[in-house]
Amino acid sequence: MVIVKADQKSEAGVLPDEKLLVAIGKLNEEMIKAGVMLAGEGLQPSSKGARVKFSGGKRTVTDGPFSETKELVGGFWLIQVKSKEEAIEWASRVPFEDGEIEIRQVSEASDFEPAIKTAAGAEVLAAEAAFRAKHAKS
Repeated sequence: MVIVKADQKSEAGVLPDEKLLVAIGKLNEEMIKAGVMLAGEGLQPSSKGARVKFSGGKRTVTDGPFSETKELVGGFWLIQVKSKEEAIEWASRVPFEDGEIEIRQVSEASDFEPAIKTAAGAEVLAAEAAFRAKHAKS
C-alpha cells in the first residue's frame, strides 16, 4: 500500500490543482496498464471523519478534525508488486512537488497463521479465504 500523508491543504479541503490531477491520472493509467494498481483514492479531510478508541473493552468515539496532520492519511494506492523495490519505483513516480508517501506491505491471511493455535482459529482463516475467493470472482 502506498500511503499519501495528509497536509494542511488536504485537511482544509483544498483540492489538488488540475495539473497535478492530470499527472496523477496518467500515473494511475500507467499502473493499471502494468497490472499493478488494485485501487487508489483520496480521502476527505479528517473533519468529516471519526476515531473509535478501544480501552478496557469500552469504545470512545471522537469526531474529527484531528490535530496532528502529519500522522493522517490523505489518500492511498493499493498496488500488487513483486518487491518493496518495485513499490518504491512506482511511488517515486508520484508527481508531487512536496509531501510524503509511506509504503507498507498489506498482511495476508497466511501471515497470521503462526498466531493460530486452535482448530477454531484455523477454521476462521479458511472461511475468510473462501469468502474472499468467492467474492473476488463476482
